[in-house]
Amino acid sequence: MPSPSTPPAAGPDAPAGRGAPAAQPPTALPALQSALAAEHAAIYGYGVLGARLTGERRNQARDAYQAHRSQRDALRRSVRGLGGEPEAAAPAYGLPFPVPDQEAAIRLAAELEDRVAAVYADLVARAEADLRRDAARALREAAVRAVRWRGRGVPFPGLPERAGTASGAPTTPGAVSPGSG
Repeated sequence: MPSPSTPPAAGPDAPAGRGAPAAQPPTALPALQSALAAEHAAIYGYGVLGARLTGERRNQARDAYQAHRSQRDALRRSVRGLGGEPEAAAPAYGLPFPVPDQEAAIRLAAELEDRVAAVYADLVARAEADLRRDAARALREAAVRAVRWRGRGVPFPGLPERAGTASGAPTTPGAVSPGSG
């Protein structure tokens, strides 16, 4: 999964990484698909919350949106590289709470990043070699974005059972759930 500044592999269907993908345990592909689903949901969520933000916060959302698109594209390549068919995005996703204003949009952005970090933590646990390294980098990037949105960090980012949300309630690994809204 290249970072947004890394040039993509040759073509949209080429596997991520530096050549042929390393052998992965059988649990890696489902974890990759979960990460891809979380990225699809984060992209949708940023589309919703971006409309509620102004100034520097809107720029921050735009940067995060682009980072999630890059991650989504890299995950698609990685899934194909392991012989899978990438899961498609849902037409819409249900949000965890209403987003009527900038304050709620900022809370949603932090929540999206927490949930993305959680699926990358799972991928770190289930992958090997370059895929594990790339998942750890993606987890770190999501945790940093969450801190920027929230204004403070949480212990054990990506491990919701240890970190909890800003309210202290545990989060679930998926990003926003598919549905209408």
